[in-house]
Amino acid sequence: MGQKVHPIGFRLGITKEHTSHWYAEKSKYTENLLKDIEVREHLFSQLSHASVSRIEIERTEDNARVLIHTARPGVVIGKRGEDIDRMREEITLMMGIPVTLSIQETRKPDIDAKL
Repeated sequence: MGQKVHPIGFRLGITKEHTSHWYAEKSKYTENLLKDIEVREHLFSQLSHASVSRIEIERTEDNARVLIHTARPGVVIGKRGEDIDRMREEITLMMGIPVTLSIQETRKPDIDAKL
C-alpha cells in the first residue's frame, strides 16, 4: 500500500491558493474557521443552480470580503441586485461583521473541473 497525499494540500502555495485569507489570535481562530465553513456551506446550497466553482473569504479585524467565482453571474446577482443585497445581509448576520460581496465571472467554465 502506498502513501496517499492530499491533492490540494500538496499543491498549496505552488499552483493553488488558500480559499481563506486572514490571521487571528489563538482564541478566535476556531470561531472564525467555523464561521467561514458555515458561510461557504450556506452559499453553496443557496447558489447550487448558479454554477459556483469556489468561494474565497478575506478577513480583517473589522470587516470581511467574500469573492464568489461563478460561470453565471447574472443568476447570482438577480434582478436589479436584489439577491446579492439579501445575501450580503445574511452573511453579515452570520459573520457578525460588515461584509463586501464580490462576484467574479469564470470566463471559460470548461476549464474548471468543478463546473
